[in-house]
Amino acid sequence: MRLHNGPLSSRRQKVDVTAYLFLSPWIIGFVLFSGLPIVASFLLGLTRWDLISQPVFIGLKNYAEMFSAGSPFLHIFLNTAEFSVLSVVITVAWSLFLAVLLSKQRTATGLFQFFFFVPAVVPSVALAFVFQLIFNQDVGILNYFLGFLGVKSGPNWLMDNRLVIPSIIFVSLFTYSTGQMMLIFLAALKDVPKELYEACDIDGAGAFKKFRHVTLSSISPILLFNLVIATINALNGSFSIIYPLTDGGPALASEVISLDIYHQGFKSFRMGYASAVSTILFALVAAIAWLQFRLSGKAVQYEN
Repeated sequence: MRLHNGPLSSRRQKVDVTAYLFLSPWIIGFVLFSGLPIVASFLLGLTRWDLISQPVFIGLKNYAEMFSAGSPFLHIFLNTAEFSVLSVVITVAWSLFLAVLLSKQRTATGLFQFFFFVPAVVPSVALAFVFQLIFNQDVGILNYFLGFLGVKSGPNWLMDNRLVIPSIIFVSLFTYSTGQMMLIFLAALKDVPKELYEACDIDGAGAFKKFRHVTLSSISPILLFNLVIATINALNGSFSIIYPLTDGGPALASEVISLDIYHQGFKSFRMGYASAVSTILFALVAAIAWLQFRLSGKAVQYEN
């Protein structure tokens, strides 16, 4: 047995070493550009640092201030929760809807994919400035069209506390992540076996039942993937849209955690407090992603 296992064991070790060598660039990059910054952010969150003088260790005082009675963090957290939940649900549903439409298209599919995806490749800052003009109360084209419907004085979309979050979510429909999810859904829909739809037709199932029991069931792993990616983008990537669009206004109505980190760290020069907020955001993203995988359970069906 030893004579046979020796060469096999040696060969397996060589394969493992080769695999780790190919993975080493990613591992090194993750440790240097993700792992170490996360640890450094956690340590800086225990200090008071203004980016000029030396950091001063203050323990958990940043977290105590964050969750104190007069802190605006609770309001910012609620804004983040509202934006993230609505953004994830709407963008995932919208990208799935577009993918279903494209999957039904028989001619010029590539052309339609191009037109649906073009807004997604526009830089977020440029997209935000375009929608600033569209949502402008006085010269915006949106209120101009509302005038034809009898609305004499259209709302100030980006300066209304009730409308600013829905307006930002509408803008997020045209971002890269939505277009990317659409293409991923489209690829998954093409892999759904046609025999399942034919069996449903024989059983007399309607369009809704076919979509629920065949389409969603078949693409459930991709749906879970897009939900996780959309959640991470909503929590971490909201800065690139909200900062040039509203900068958290009016009166913190659109201030989210990712934007608060920037304001605290690079405008108020409270890098220690900003690092503590970053640690909370990291824990929040990790907990939600873990919860999504746990709750998916039997709803996600993988091929055996």
